[in-house]
Amino acid sequence: MENKIMISGFGGQGVMLIGQLLGYTAKDVDKKSTFYPAYGPEQRGGTANCTIVISDNEIGSPVPTKIDTLMALNQPSIDKYLDKIKSGGTLIINSNHVKQKVDRNDISIYEVPADDLARELGFAKAANMVMLGAYAEANNILTQEQILSTLKVQLARKAEFFDLNKAAIVKGSETIKNQVGEGF
Repeated sequence: MENKIMISGFGGQGVMLIGQLLGYTAKDVDKKSTFYPAYGPEQRGGTANCTIVISDNEIGSPVPTKIDTLMALNQPSIDKYLDKIKSGGTLIINSNHVKQKVDRNDISIYEVPADDLARELGFAKAANMVMLGAYAEANNILTQEQILSTLKVQLARKAEFFDLNKAAIVKGSETIKNQVGEGF
């Protein structure tokens, strides 16, 4: 098994944190992983993306030509990386920042209003955790429980935020479950 994931959005949306948590979680469950960040010339508000490869075997390259999953946190991410998703792959969209419909019938597409869901929880900065929960549910690579276990360790110095982040991850997962149940 090898899964190639790209997460892309504006700087400040927590793109790199999602990627790091996926990489750490893969390591924690005895899988191989790479994390390859890329930043635009701007800081907050500029573009940011990272590529994570999770595998049962050694990884040949951290930069794939095609990806299995794209988590697009904004419209420019769709515009730039949609064609990188291989046929049969998965697209998870933060529908608060992507308004244009995606015209591909060879991939699974999930729309997650991550910002709205995070605000409902009272923690607007947790939109990235909503997207992480959506990823866990949409792919059978890392489970929600595995991610939460890693998150608890990684947030040990900020333990007061664990429950809020956990609620956001669960909310993202539930959003995907609901879409699958509706036949998306």
